[in-house]
Amino acid sequence: LIKAELVVKIGRIIRQRDLTQVAAAHLMGIDQPKVSAMLAGRFRGYSVERLMRFLVALGHDVEIVVKPRKRSSAELRVA
Repeated sequence: LIKAELVVKIGRIIRQRDLTQVAAAHLMGIDQPKVSAMLAGRFRGYSVERLMRFLVALGHDVEIVVKPRKRSSAELRVA
């Protein structure tokens, strides 16, 4: 689930910056077909760490926060 949320965020950033898949691929250090596949939901081969590196390459900071839970069940989310 966390990987899917990271890929959604990557897709939003690409759209917000009006980047082509070729330009996004260049920034992330991968080729365009891999960007296309990732955005189409085929991202199993990518680790959470690598997806976070893509976000950094796209000009975003990535912050991992661990804190005591406030609800009855813990959650994991991408903001």
